Amino acid sequence: MADRKLKLGIAGLGRGFTVMLPTLSLHPNLDAVAAVDTRAEARSRFEADFGGTSYDSVEAMCAEADIDAVYVTTPHQFHAEHAEIAARAGKHVLVEKPMAITLDDCTRMIEAAKTAGVHLLVGHSHSYDAPILEARRLIKTGDYGPVRLITGLNFTDFIYRPRRPEELDTAQGGGVVFSQGAHQVDIARLLGGGLVDTVYATTVDLDPARSTEGAYSALLKFTDGAVANLTYSGYAHFDSDEFINWRAESGTAKDPSNYGAARRALAGAKDPAAEAGIKANRAYGGPDGARRPDAAPTDRHHEHFGLFIISCPGADIRPLPDGVRVYGDHQVDFQALTPPAVPRAEVIDELYAAVIDGVRPLHTGEWGRATLEVCRAIIKSADEGREIRLAHQVPPEGTDT
Repeated sequence: MADRKLKLGIAGLGRGFTVMLPTLSLHPNLDAVAAVDTRAEARSRFEADFGGTSYDSVEAMCAEADIDAVYVTTPHQFHAEHAEIAARAGKHVLVEKPMAITLDDCTRMIEAAKTAGVHLLVGHSHSYDAPILEARRLIKTGDYGPVRLITGLNFTDFIYRPRRPEELDTAQGGGVVFSQGAHQVDIARLLGGGLVDTVYATTVDLDPARSTEGAYSALLKFTDGAVANLTYSGYAHFDSDEFINWRAESGTAKDPSNYGAARRALAGAKDPAAEAGIKANRAYGGPDGARRPDAAPTDRHHEHFGLFIISCPGADIRPLPDGVRVYGDHQVDFQALTPPAVPRAEVIDELYAAVIDGVRPLHTGEWGRATLEVCRAIIKSADEGREIRLAHQVPPEGTDT
């Protein structure tokens, strides 16, 4: 264990926090000591679970709480405002993906952090996952030659999970491109060297009752000639976890006989208010919400984001929940990875190294802005029917180099 723990304040006890709850509860170098939420029931649950102090505004928490950093996991449209509040208060910032909704917001966040002399990290995205980082390490050895083609494919039930209305509104950061493209694009950029030159894409809206970008297919061309083909669908039909030996995105085992569960759960929601009620009940502090875990799951595998294959002249490389498989010219090798002791520990490890040890992080504000630029280009390309050239791309730096 490190000499001292990182003291973290959490802005928003919603879905992002719930997914990170095992990490925030079990990481040995972290104390979650303060939190903000508009819901009294969520604040009460946090105080009971963590023994910390809760607040009803980010300003109050940053002014009063003894914290090193703020994890901003409020709805997408508030990321920029809350990250800037934290930075101005001298707190380091970890902001959930997508970093923000507009590139101007991202730039303001970056400048606020630089002015305050604090670190700004963007995540969790699945480019933090150990198998992705191991695939990146194998690529960087040069043993297989440069990356020429990246194939990413993920089919989920994202669109049919309970949503608030703004989560299906593109203008407010809704739809799969902002929420899920941020994962897939971040992985592709990391494995491909970061510098995307152009994007050509199509988005798909298959359900008028939940009208938003529910699927996309995008072609990313990198400055060095590499290409990434990325497809994502959230329409709850085919499930690409079938390709991952029925491991869910979290790395836990999935029961394929539970097909259609997302649509069934929504069947009783007759209007947006009823659907929001289902989501509120499942949220942290709600009657069906998660509780702080006492231990990591016994069935431990790394997280994933669907199928990824990285093609080099000498091999195809495939990250998996338990390691990385390398399909070479004459044989298949497997680089096994130790199961994670704490889910998503890599996120806190990178934040801790930046804040406590002064190590430049990989997932900087500049990196997050470049990923958002690709996501916005997917939407713009689909809307305008043309290839979009990018201007804010950066290579991976920090702990990855």
